[in-house]
Amino acid sequence: MSDSPALAPAPDVPEMPQPHVEERPLTGAGGFGMLAVVLVLVLGGIALLALSGVLGPVGTGLGAFALVVGLILAGGLTAVAPGEARVVQLFGRYLGTIRTSGFRWLNPFTQRRKISTRIRNHETELAKVNDADGNPIEIAAVVVWQVRDTAKASFEVDDFVEFVAIQSETAVRHIATSYPYDNQGAPGLSLRDNADEITGRLSTEIAARVESAGVAVIESRITRLSYAPEIAQAMLRRQQAGAVVAAREKIVEGAVGMVKQALDRLSEQEVVDLDEERKASMVSNLLVVLCGDRDTQPVVNTGSLYS
Repeated sequence: MSDSPALAPAPDVPEMPQPHVEERPLTGAGGFGMLAVVLVLVLGGIALLALSGVLGPVGTGLGAFALVVGLILAGGLTAVAPGEARVVQLFGRYLGTIRTSGFRWLNPFTQRRKISTRIRNHETELAKVNDADGNPIEIAAVVVWQVRDTAKASFEVDDFVEFVAIQSETAVRHIATSYPYDNQGAPGLSLRDNADEITGRLSTEIAARVESAGVAVIESRITRLSYAPEIAQAMLRRQQAGAVVAAREKIVEGAVGMVKQALDRLSEQEVVDLDEERKASMVSNLLVVLCGDRDTQPVVNTGSLYS
């Protein structure tokens, strides 16, 4: 039979609304080829404008047209760095997301929002809450997360970074109030004794809360866990008292076994024949010696056994 604590039901997680949009890939055209076209148009337009005195109004019109078209096309040139994505919209409609790093060209009339897809850390503020037993505790955690769906991160919430921060704080507080800090040997999970299980449930709850924002939780860990200062000393004394009682129980258990072994050896080897009264006296003396927390001072009896 396993001695591991019985698992408590998983904490309730909120039911988030279904997303209205999901990420879809977008590639765009090669940026260097379009850059060459832009340079030809811009430089050609400038040259035609410079020769407008020779070419007349036609040359001026063509030069202005080429220059304007070149500048408009230049607005579509986009550089995508590693660890970044660009969410592309055209007149409010989501077209797709460019994740491939490099130099690309897109419709110059599109709006391109930069979204970081790098792994990020968020450390929650030190929160003071009451655990399941009503004891005030202080708790903080660090959450490792990453944007997995840029469309959800852009359109499902106002600010996905702030959303992750607030939902992480909420999950940490909920977990802290769902379990006792220390269950004092009772069955069930506790924040102090079952760190792996608790952090697993914390990760599950945070992931459920931020999934609608296109965010994936890689890991979460409790970085600070302690009783609040106003009860810390009292709880420390209680823990010390429990440790002293447990140590005394172990000492008494060992002392009783040693006394029993001594009496059995004396009886088996017929070293001395003790009546019940002397056995009781010997047991008492041995227990005092073995269980005392100070060194004993021996007294030598030079008379008979009964004096």
